[in-house]
Amino acid sequence: MRTVSLSLPDSLHTQIKQLAKRDGVSINQMIASAAAEKVAALLTEEYLQTRADRASQARFRAVLQKAPAADRAGVDDPA
Repeated sequence: MRTVSLSLPDSLHTQIKQLAKRDGVSINQMIASAAAEKVAALLTEEYLQTRADRASQARFRAVLQKAPAADRAGVDDPA
């Protein structure tokens, strides 16, 4: 585990302290959790963008044509 020295505006520190107390966790745990959530969000965005970059409208339509017509109602209509 690493130790990081962090400077926060007083108002942010106060809010974090209040939220940590309300949740029954330490300020360190609150900040570590917030950082982990942000990292997860950024990595998820990156993953989804990578998948989107590989996407193909033609391949999507080909797969969609294999589904029964009732299951794809409205999907063939352009948005």
